[in-house]
Order: sequence, then C-alpha cells, then structure tokens
Amino acid sequence: MGAQRPLRISRPLGSRSGRSPGQPTRGVGKPGGEVSDAGGRPGSAGKLKRRLRHLAWMVELNETVLEASHPPPSAGPAQSQPVAPPPGPDRPRDTWGGKYEFLLSCLGYCVGLGNVWRFPYLCYRNGGGVFLIPYGLMLLFTGLPLFLMELSLGQYGAAGPITVWKCCPLLKGIGIGMLVVSSLVTLYYNVILAWTFYYLGMSLQSPLPWSCQAPPNAPLCQAQNVSLGNASRSSASEAFWNEQVLGVVRSSGLGDPGAVRWPLALCLLLAWLVVFLCTLRGIRSSGKVVYFTATFPYLVIVVLIIRGATLEGSIDGVRFYLSADWSRLHSAQVWSDAASQIFYSLGIGFGGLLSMASYNKFDNNVIRDTLVIALGNCGTSFFAGFAIFSILGHMAWRKKVPVGEVAETGPGLAFVAYPEALALLPGSAFWSVLFFLMLFTLGIDTLTLFARQFGNMEGIVTAVMDEFPSLRDFRRKALFLGGLCLAFYCLGLLLVTEGGIYWFTLLDAYSTSFGLIVIVLFMCLGMAFFYGVNQFCQDIVDMIRLCPPWCSRLLLCFKACWVVVTPGLLLFTLFYIFLDLSSTRLHYGPYQYPRWGEALGVCLGVVTCVQIPLWAGVALCKESGTLADRFRKAIHPLNSWRATNGRDLSHHVIDVPYTVNLTDHDSLGAWQLQGSSEA
Repeated sequence: MGAQRPLRISRPLGSRSGRSPGQPTRGVGKPGGEVSDAGGRPGSAGKLKRRLRHLAWMVELNETVLEASHPPPSAGPAQSQPVAPPPGPDRPRDTWGGKYEFLLSCLGYCVGLGNVWRFPYLCYRNGGGVFLIPYGLMLLFTGLPLFLMELSLGQYGAAGPITVWKCCPLLKGIGIGMLVVSSLVTLYYNVILAWTFYYLGMSLQSPLPWSCQAPPNAPLCQAQNVSLGNASRSSASEAFWNEQVLGVVRSSGLGDPGAVRWPLALCLLLAWLVVFLCTLRGIRSSGKVVYFTATFPYLVIVVLIIRGATLEGSIDGVRFYLSADWSRLHSAQVWSDAASQIFYSLGIGFGGLLSMASYNKFDNNVIRDTLVIALGNCGTSFFAGFAIFSILGHMAWRKKVPVGEVAETGPGLAFVAYPEALALLPGSAFWSVLFFLMLFTLGIDTLTLFARQFGNMEGIVTAVMDEFPSLRDFRRKALFLGGLCLAFYCLGLLLVTEGGIYWFTLLDAYSTSFGLIVIVLFMCLGMAFFYGVNQFCQDIVDMIRLCPPWCSRLLLCFKACWVVVTPGLLLFTLFYIFLDLSSTRLHYGPYQYPRWGEALGVCLGVVTCVQIPLWAGVALCKESGTLADRFRKAIHPLNSWRATNGRDLSHHVIDVPYTVNLTDHDSLGAWQLQGSSEA
C-alpha cells in the first residue's frame, strides 16, 4: 500500500478559548470528551467501552476515506509520513515584529490631525478647560471600554472586521458597516494628505506665497491695515487657501463642482501612491516605519511649544485655551462633542484597530496596550493644545484681535490660521516645512495624515483578504490593492474640484455621525449579551494568561461598563445627534447646504446602519428550524472561532464534536461491520 495520511483528530476549535462547561459552541457537545447515549445520559462501563471502540472504528473509517480521496502516487511499503501543508495561494497571516511596533502603530493611528485642530477648538468652543471634565468622563466610560473591546476582539479572533464575527454570525453586519465607514473616511481623508503635499511644496519658496511679503498679497495686506476688523476674513492665507488651493470662489455650491484642480489631483495621486506602497508590504514593513512617523510629531510639538513660549501674546493664547466656563456643563452639546472627539481621535468603530490587533501574538496584554494607547492619545491632544494656542495667541497679538477670531474649526484651522501664524515667525519657511512635515507623518500614519490612512486601508485590505485568503499571495494582493487605490483615487477627484470642499465637508459631517455610533452600540450590546460578557472576559484572561491582580480588578470595571454604562452613554449621544440633525443646517462658511445635500449625507449614515439588520437576516436564513432556533444558532460561535499562536492549522485539523450521540442500533451495526471486516 501507499503511504497513509495521518489523521489528527482535535477538539473543536472553540475548545482553546477557555469556554466554561455548559457553554458549548455551535456543533460542540459536552467538554472533556464525554460520550453519552442518545438521551444525553452516561452509559454503563461496558457501554462506554464499546462506544469508545466504536469511535476508534469511526476514526479508522475516516482515515480510509481520506486515503481513498488522495491516492498515493506510486505503490510501495506502507509508511507514516508527516503531512506538509498543501500548496496553494493561501499564505499565513503576518504578525508584528514586536510589541513596540504595535504600540507605535496604534499611537500613529490614533494621533492625527484631530489632535492638532479639533480638540483645541472644541475646548474653547465648549467652555475652555471645563471641557476636560466631560472629555475625561467619556474617555473613562466609553473610550477605554470600547477601545479594549475592539483590540481584544481583533487579537483573539486573529481576523479582520468581517471574519472576526464568527464569534456571533448574527452580527456580521457590524463588520460590513465598519468597512463602509472606513471606506468613506479613507476616501476623503487622503484629500487632506494631498493638501499637505501642496503646502509642503509651497513652503520651499521664500517668501511664503500666503504671507504679506509675497508681492501678489501686498494690496490685500494694505487693506487689512486699514480695516483690522476684517483681517480674519480677508487675510492673505485665507485668500491663498480659497483661490489658489481650492478654487472654491469659482463654484456656486454642492451642485456646481466645476473643473478639477490638477495640482491637487497630482498631489492626491502621490498620496495614494504612498499609501499603496506602505500597505503593499503589510505590517512587516510598516511596523518599522512607525518608529519615525509616530515619534516625529511629538518632537515637532515640543519644538513648537518651546518656540511659542518666547512669543509675544502666547500667554493670552494659553489662558484662553484653559479658561473655564462652568455653566457650559449644563449643555448637552458639550457632552456630545466630548463623545464624538473620543471616537474621532481613538478611531473606534472604523475597523482599523481591530485589524491591527489581529496581527498581535495571542498572549499580548491588551489591557496594558489599551491604557498606554488611549491615555497617550488623549494626553497628546491636551499637550498639543499648548503649542497651538501659544502660536495663535501671538497671531492675535499681531493682528490686534481676540484669540477666538483667529482660530476656526475644520480644515481652515490647519490650512488657514496655522500657515498665517507661521508666516509671522522669524524663519517662517523653516517653521512651515517643519509643521507640514508633521502633518504629513500624522496623515500617512493615520490619515489624519499617515497613521489614520494606513490604519483605515489596512482595515479594508485585512477584511477582504480574510474573506478571500487567496489574495494574500503577493501578486494577487498587489493587483487587488492597486485596483482599490485606483478606484479611491478616481472617486476622490470629485473632492479636488473647484467645489470639492463642499463635498469634503458633507462626507466629513455625515460619514462618522450617527452611523458610527450605531455600529459601536451594537458591537457593545452584541458582545455583552449575545456572545456573553463573562465569556468575553474569560477570553481576555486566556490571552493574558498570567493576569495580574490589577488586571482582574480592572476587568470587573470594564464588565460593568460594557453591560450598563457604555450603552447608556452611547444612547444619549445618539439621541442628541438626531436632535441636532433635525434642528441645525449644515454649512461651509456662508454657504448653506440644500436639503437634497443633507438628505444625501443622511443616506450615507443609513447605508452604514442598514448593514446590521441586512446581514442578520442573511445569517438567520442560513439556519434551520423555527425562528427562535435560528436565532439561537446564529448567536453561537462557529467551530472555527479560535485564536492561538498556532493559527494556521486548517490543513492539519479535522474538527469533531466532544459528544458522539449513538443509539443501540448504531452500536450493533458497528460491531457487525467490524466483525465482517475482521473475518
């Protein structure tokens, strides 16, 4: 006979998950390998022995079938040989080169442009330093619990945002929704990277083209000196932004996009080329890049703080940043802004965190990583505020206007107020290059300029490749990723037209609005009540293995948040968002969006939310039985739900249930068949 194929019988893949007795996964019987009769009752010692022998006979029969389905190439003496993984396009998943690569990548993913302009703006719009109170509470009771949940889910499942929902097939739509949100954010966020490339190239000129020293801006600056009251509206930097960069003055609104701004289109092409090269090599190469991209912004912020402290008026800027208006705590707007900033800055619900955590080693301490990354990101936001407002205070001192009139929200703060402030510094070209290099590293690391973009693209690519493992082959991955980047680039051309800023603002306002909150809410409720909060905590303990006492106590606090506190705060935030959508109109500067434009934005959020019931219906249709039976089966983990260091065992392991239910007729037939074979 030819060489026999050795057959390895394993416990079901869910058995490594630390699942407690009495909580089997779908298709899994009693733990411990107990054999029961058809009624589930243990038999006598004789029956147990016979049925164990019958199980051994079933194994031999399976081995015979396997050997028959894979005939040997030539006859020869029987011998046992190890089985190598069959050749094919499937490649095992990469893993991070070390825990510091993962930590820096997540810091790069979280720390971005939102830390530079959005957090400081929200601080002084919502009462200054008093905004830190709701921000801190939202961080403790929503940010940290959801951050830990997403990291743990990705690390334990070792899969992307879609495949990881093998733990609860009913909620697969959450992963699809994450993919939709990540795609929308990736589409418009890379435009910010294109703007950064454009400003970085213009910063190499002397004088800076948005400064008063540039000859084309001389009449405008003279008019400013005559009427300082209009300085913030007719500054040289704002004219450069609206006329030379955007060309928005030649567009009448959302329905009039105008011509493509080809300098921006080339910068956008360069941005997508950089993203393609960074994502193509996977985490092995990108993990090395983050040693620079994640640390360089901190160096620039420190330098800007030191430089800003020596400027006239910087104290007024810092005082304005930390001023406290305690009456603002009564406004729901403050709490809603705090919650939105937490999700925005930490990247919760985008799928990027889940994807990056899926490349971790199984025993990585996710609780430690959660505390380091989340607290480090929020500390960076607060720390960066001193650098920003010291410079804006100097700008207000030079222009003789209040600080609140020179700091604007949205991209205008990063590309209007900051360039104008930098132009007032001695050696302005050097500071401008340094500032936009910082934005570049922030953006290409997160695509709030590099970190957010890589995280979002990695989330999309990981989700698709986990569903179609054949794409992990380098050539196929290159073709798939190239086609994906090209499609995003073509769609992004709308955002670099003369009216592109109106479409940019629409995507920015609605792509991460109520749809993201709904996704995060269902993720929290699903893991707490469908998968089981106790089982989820046990999974975390299984990963940490030697869980220190402080981890165990902290895990109890997170459990309370997942079940009660976090869903309650998310429902409150969702209610206020819907209330705000019905009472306020979207606008960009003086332009007010038409109703059809706002309806289009709402549809973007609905497309995200509708994935949850849509794919839940698909999961129920795949099951059999009554509706209640279908529901129970759809919330039970699949047999392949597991994450260990030995992840790629699909070619070597055949899943069998713990329990083999046999009747007396089955046992009698087995012995007759075995006796005839022996004869």
